[in-house]
Amino acid sequence: MGCLSELDRNRRRGGAAAGPGAGAGSVVEAGSVAEAGAVVAGGPVVQAGPVAPAGSVVGEGAGSADAGTPVVASDGVGPAADGEAVAAVDGDAAAEELPLDVDERLATLVRRLAGVLPPDVRVHRVSVASEGFDARFSALSRRYAYRVSDAPGGGDPLRRREVVWHNRPLDLDAMNAAAERLLGEHDFAAFCKKREGATTIRELQRLRWVRQDDGLLVATVVADAFCHSMVRALVGALLAVGDGRRPVAWPGQVLAGAVRDSGVHVAPAHGLCLEEVRYPPVEELAVRAAATRRVRTL
Repeated sequence: MGCLSELDRNRRRGGAAAGPGAGAGSVVEAGSVAEAGAVVAGGPVVQAGPVAPAGSVVGEGAGSADAGTPVVASDGVGPAADGEAVAAVDGDAAAEELPLDVDERLATLVRRLAGVLPPDVRVHRVSVASEGFDARFSALSRRYAYRVSDAPGGGDPLRRREVVWHNRPLDLDAMNAAAERLLGEHDFAAFCKKREGATTIRELQRLRWVRQDDGLLVATVVADAFCHSMVRALVGALLAVGDGRRPVAWPGQVLAGAVRDSGVHVAPAHGLCLEEVRYPPVEELAVRAAATRRVRTL
């Protein structure tokens, strides 16, 4: 599966449109084709890439009259003048070129988007968003991956845009022991860039490192939501534990402090990849959005 780095997300920040056919556990997947291969969106929810603002619906403009509607004069009584009639005929001919069925029109839109989007953004399916859907607030969870190489000679140059090289060896067990102390619902103010009027209370559901066969270290981070810079700040704290500069207990102590710690260095953006967004069943989308908008307290 491809991935969309945080740098790309900041460059094309926007929302995804979801369709009314979304079911429980529906998935939205994002990807950067240029960097890591083509992406196939799973489940009945659509990933349209970061092209439109959150909550917007991607579609085509619609005329004010159906094809074949009688043309009337400007006074609404008699037949239209010749010029108006010619314009109406031309308009009807143009309308006939577009499929009138909604599904056909959406399929046409997918092809047209492929022709106008940059090569590292692809839309595989488009559907009509249900009332109350919000790409940001209706989500149940987000999953990120962060990739690090600690190879002595440096990282693979072919993956330099998606893998961060760390110039010290990393202790996988120490990083996972430190990560376990961060799980659950907490105020993550110590790992977030504060925004006026926004809460920093989040539920961190998963934070786990694995070392792949090629030696690459990958952190999987799942939460109901993330505040600004949260994932990269968590990764930066765990890297300091992994290379021995900080003890295992240190990230948990920083979390308990609930204030931004200058000792936490935010990890580079290009190692971060948004891999999945999960939504509830379609009938629960509006309720979920309303609940998410409430300011949480502990």
